[in-house]
Amino acid sequence: MLKIIGSVECCALKEFGIPAIDARIDTGAQTSSLHATKIEVFRKKKVKWVRFEVAFDQDEKQLSFICETPVLTRRTVKTSNENSEKRLIIKTPLTIGETTFEIELTLANRENMEYKMLLGREALNGRFLVNPAESYLV
Repeated sequence: MLKIIGSVECCALKEFGIPAIDARIDTGAQTSSLHATKIEVFRKKKVKWVRFEVAFDQDEKQLSFICETPVLTRRTVKTSNENSEKRLIIKTPLTIGETTFEIELTLANRENMEYKMLLGREALNGRFLVNPAESYLV
């Protein structure tokens, strides 16, 4: 039985120390995306890593997290305005409610977007059904 989630849900990216971030659930997007700035690619023992900052407002507070993780790949992604953009892809555990699973995330500047995280079809498929009329169901 698949869990029903709303069009916005609170998620945790515990590997990065982010206990809560609101994510827009977007069944039109294939890949999930995370707001990232100050993106810096570097090598650690011959493996490509990325360091980036995730900053957002939550409960009237400005939160900022410096994150480091291996780079999974770089992929061309079609943006919401139909442009193509090369983005870094990372893999990390995501928690929604009691459910934790690994997802792929593109790193993108979502500064002008209302939600600093977007959950796409790859993360949702086989796990959740979306009720677009509701939010924060989990």
